[in-house]
Amino acid sequence: MSFVSEFKEFISKGNVLDLAVGVIIGGAFGRIVTSLTDDVIMPILSVFTSGIDFKEKFFALNGQHYATLKAAQDAKAAVVSYGNFLNAVIYFLIIAFIIFWVVKMANKLKKPTPVVVAAPVATKDQELLMEIRDALRTGR
Repeated sequence: MSFVSEFKEFISKGNVLDLAVGVIIGGAFGRIVTSLTDDVIMPILSVFTSGIDFKEKFFALNGQHYATLKAAQDAKAAVVSYGNFLNAVIYFLIIAFIIFWVVKMANKLKKPTPVVVAAPVATKDQELLMEIRDALRTGR
């Protein structure tokens, strides 16, 4: 099998196409969640935290104080931007919560497939044992 035909077979498999569609939809979904977090949830959180912007939360490792994260970065100071980490955790929790509800709703919409249980078929040994049992019960 040539490389080209092997590659063509690989690409035409359903799993690869499903994965490509999933990645594209996932990227678009990520933008929606980013907008939801930045434009809706973070402003609401800032009301409860007296206007604190998590993106600006940091501390410089050189011990100096900087007014903003940009000022510290411009001074080439090593900084720990724990505010960005908090934002990433919030993004993750939002995405996990939304995915949970999407899967939950999809499972409700999915029709359960009935499970048909076939009656067990007795083997020849079992049939003989049942005949012996029945004969002993009747007293033959």
